[in-house]
Amino acid sequence: MAVPRKNTLSKKSSGSRIAALMILVVIISIIAGYFLFRGTAVTPQKTETALDRPEAPRPVVPQKVAPLPPEVLPQSYQKQNEYPPSTQLPDDDKPGGTGSGPPARLAIIIDDMGSSMSEARALAAIKVPLTFSIIPGLRVDSEVAAFAAAHAIETMIHVPMQSKGWPAQRLEENGLLVTMDEGEVQERMSGFVQQFPGAVGVNNHMGSAFTEHEEKMTAVMQVLKQHNLFFIDSVTSAGSVGGKAAQRSGVRSARRNVFLDNEQNRSYIVGQLHQAVRVAKKNGSAIAICHPHPATIAALAAALPELAGQGVSLVPASQLVK
Repeated sequence: MAVPRKNTLSKKSSGSRIAALMILVVIISIIAGYFLFRGTAVTPQKTETALDRPEAPRPVVPQKVAPLPPEVLPQSYQKQNEYPPSTQLPDDDKPGGTGSGPPARLAIIIDDMGSSMSEARALAAIKVPLTFSIIPGLRVDSEVAAFAAAHAIETMIHVPMQSKGWPAQRLEENGLLVTMDEGEVQERMSGFVQQFPGAVGVNNHMGSAFTEHEEKMTAVMQVLKQHNLFFIDSVTSAGSVGGKAAQRSGVRSARRNVFLDNEQNRSYIVGQLHQAVRVAKKNGSAIAICHPHPATIAALAAALPELAGQGVSLVPASQLVK
């Protein structure tokens, strides 16, 4: 039986549509796969090179500073000193008048000794007459006294005395207070003398308040008279009666003319030393006080050996008391 022509054409048309649809699906799948693969692909990491990295900041190299000589070391003891506004006393305030015989004599007292052997060795190495004034109770006070004796360096006792700034301004526990009676002052002074049997005299450490009390200073002088010790007034107060009390007690005495190192500056210290030399030449003698700071030791080491050529003789402090 013959198939009608219409049915044959219908089947061919249906097959073509299915084939076209399948081709379209394949194309869409390929396109979707391409975009899917592109979106999920891992981007390769860029290898970092020296040029890619930011330049690290260059370290700051500190400038080298020449160290101090081995013996000139900062002190472990934190010093508490009183300095009046003016470092020099009027020339006519110095006992002894206007001595005329050359050469002029200059005594330099190094206060606050006893906290460092390095300081003592550095000062001894200058090889000129100096006087060490040692504070009782410092870390190596006895060792410094023994070292000074072994090197023929004159020693004094630097007695702590109450300042007008006390108690806000620190004072050593063994210091003399204006509230002490005569017996307490003399007992403490006797203890200092026993501790330093080689000492030849005394000067005050601080003491702007204590040295203004004549009865207290008289108690001090009585002990000094008993042991044949002299007194040098550091003059931390213009109202000090130390010299008057010493004279009335029959104690040899003198007073400071110039402070050398109110400022820790080598040129300043040398300038003050020149001022002390001028006072010594005018009056025949002078007493200067300083401390074992590194700048002071350096200035003294540079300047003192040259003084002999300037008509000045360095002497121990004991040679200038009367």
